Amino acid sequence: CGTSFRGGDLLDIDTDGERIWWHNPDDVAEPLRLAADEATALLVAARAVSTLPGLRESDRQALLRATAKVETAAGETAGASSRLSVTFEAEGGVFADVDRAISERRRLWIRYYSPARDEVTEREIDPIRLVSVGHTYVEAWCRRSEARRTFRLDRVAEIRILDEPSAPPEIELRDLSEGLVQPAAEDPEVVVEVGPGGRWVAEYYPHDSADELPDGGLRITLRTPDPASLRRLALRLGRDGRIVSPPELAESARRAATEALAAYDTEPPAGSGQ
Repeated sequence: CGTSFRGGDLLDIDTDGERIWWHNPDDVAEPLRLAADEATALLVAARAVSTLPGLRESDRQALLRATAKVETAAGETAGASSRLSVTFEAEGGVFADVDRAISERRRLWIRYYSPARDEVTEREIDPIRLVSVGHTYVEAWCRRSEARRTFRLDRVAEIRILDEPSAPPEIELRDLSEGLVQPAAEDPEVVVEVGPGGRWVAEYYPHDSADELPDGGLRITLRTPDPASLRRLALRLGRDGRIVSPPELAESARRAATEALAAYDTEPPAGSGQ
């Protein structure tokens, strides 16, 4: 047994039920070395983090010194990592402003784009923490909705640090290691097909799979405790998408679309001036 099958950390053990013989303690006692993939991942991540705006200069220098030591220890493996780079989405100083607001405990004003509703809203938020789960987000208390919300930094159109102090209520931080939204295995499965103009759905909604379609669209399989809530998504997509299953949800979305279209055909009341 051991932590991997790469070798060098496997324990060679025998037992007769009363005694245990450990045959290779000297091998396991040797200093651990990074495998090639481990060293590459660590070096690429370290170099990327060192470029983040808002990082304290003392922390940046400490990270660069540690990276140099890892490069020396990795030897030839470090060469592969130098050919890879990571670019963070948080641009225009958004990351730096959020990081500063958190450290100084100040409120933020943001203009935020929501692709699901195709609208830009203005909000005041009390930032709690920055998290990276595929994308970079700020978890915050939203003064507009009076609830905890998570905002993707690359969707922040404008940001200002306010003079008001940040005062989010005491809330328990969630474990986000498995994603921002974590549908349960028992939640109903929904299949949605979207055209090229609806590919954003795969970014916005956690899903089990997203398979490419011949027309450049996607067949997305996801789970949700409230499938009926996806009717609004179907109306939002229009010609760019449709619900495939379950059949009853697809029919419900078609009825909602038909009723919405029928409303446009209604004659305006006499004298309404329309």
